Amino acid sequence: MGGLSQYLLAHDLGTSGNKATLFSTEGKLIRSVIRSYNVSYFNNNWAEQDPDDWWKAVCETTKEILSGMDKSKIAAVSFSGQMMGCLCVDKSGKPLRKAIIWADQRAVKEAAFLEEKIGQKKYYTITGHRISASYGLQKLMWIKNNEPEVYKNTYKVLNSKDYIILKLTGEYVTDYSDATGTCLLDLKHYTWSEELIRTAGIDGSKLPDLHRSTDIIGSVSREAAKETGLAAGTAVVCGGGDGVCATVGAGCIEEGAAYSIVGSSAWISMTSKEPIFDEKMRTFNWAHIIPGYVAPCGTMQAAGVSYNWLKNEICTEETEEAEKQGTNPYEIINERIKKSPAGANGLLFLPYLLGERSPRWNPNARAAFIGLLAQHRREDMLRAVLEGVTMNLNIILDVFKEYYDVSELIVIGGGAKGDVWRQIMADVYNTRILTPNYLEEATSMGAAVTGGVGTGIFKDFTVIKKFIQIKDINEPSKENHLRYKKLIPVFDESYYALTSIYEKLAEL
Repeated sequence: MGGLSQYLLAHDLGTSGNKATLFSTEGKLIRSVIRSYNVSYFNNNWAEQDPDDWWKAVCETTKEILSGMDKSKIAAVSFSGQMMGCLCVDKSGKPLRKAIIWADQRAVKEAAFLEEKIGQKKYYTITGHRISASYGLQKLMWIKNNEPEVYKNTYKVLNSKDYIILKLTGEYVTDYSDATGTCLLDLKHYTWSEELIRTAGIDGSKLPDLHRSTDIIGSVSREAAKETGLAAGTAVVCGGGDGVCATVGAGCIEEGAAYSIVGSSAWISMTSKEPIFDEKMRTFNWAHIIPGYVAPCGTMQAAGVSYNWLKNEICTEETEEAEKQGTNPYEIINERIKKSPAGANGLLFLPYLLGERSPRWNPNARAAFIGLLAQHRREDMLRAVLEGVTMNLNIILDVFKEYYDVSELIVIGGGAKGDVWRQIMADVYNTRILTPNYLEEATSMGAAVTGGVGTGIFKDFTVIKKFIQIKDINEPSKENHLRYKKLIPVFDESYYALTSIYEKLAEL
């Protein structure tokens, strides 16, 4: 098989669609195909998807990507997938209801019950995560409490990629990274936590078998081969949760290596031998794709969202100008930002347009400009927005710097495209910023490399160096960093000074 096999197929099951990407075993991106599917948002904060839409998208993208090529040359298919969901299937593998996805927040009572019974601190030290309605366990508890028939008939509870593996191989499994997102995994022992199962009052036999991300789960069945166009017998490697696959795809594979992805939301994550249990619980931990490692992480809500809001609501002039010139509005905005000095002449922006997850954990937090004076110019406001997002992410990075000397940070995602923002990051973090050649493909690349390691095509994860090259480096400016060093405590103090105001506004 090794001689014939030249390609790795990765499926990235996101919230808005599935992206199938084909890589050569030499590290070249060959082809990428996307199929969209819908999310059903209702009851204010409920969010569901039809798992058969996932399967249909996988079948269609696979057929398209394999069109005109020898399917026997696919060495493995592997996955990254949206995390923290809850899909109940029966013994025949049939979904009993739509999947409750990560964005769903209905399980508030279940989260409150766990907090009363076990407490945030203890829960955090077992799972590496806070108690929240976002996670899989709380969603399963909601189903037990509100849809007892569905719960009774549930054979296994799966995440998105687990369901596709089931459809391909007939196996009911999950990997350690996705298991972390159920908030039922004991992160010290890599087993389902018996204590949490008892406390939550759920049936532990409904949980899937645990595997490493690199494990070969089985091979493509004849029936699945007909539906997808893959060759029957093709190896299926478990893969992992999308956020953790991105850690591999960003080249963050050695202890102490760190990266940031700046998209609509943003996070900073790193590779560590042990979980980082922050005393204030500002950050959390995933099991890594690489066996034996953990991926401590902190995710903020409105990173690119803040930049996009800036473009849509404040930069109408720049957007019109870009249309006339046939250029990207962000390029014109970045030119304006350059006219404002580091620190935006003392203007601060609190980037809490969607409340906040890490590091604040306050759904009622609001955005604000602080320190606005008549002398401030438009470019100061533009710069303050990017600096505010970066100062918020800096709180997360500072947690990790207590454990590791983070002298450089790989940055990917749409926010890494502009040199202006990358320089702000370098100066705020006082850390060298590295930008690789692929900014949007890290998740798929991480899944593909996992497939290659799992099948033995690659000896280990260091092969990612064949896939990515560093294209740009932003060195921190000592002068600018000193300016930010004075502003960062004021930024922090501004948030805390307004917490009682946030609560009052939320009650209105």
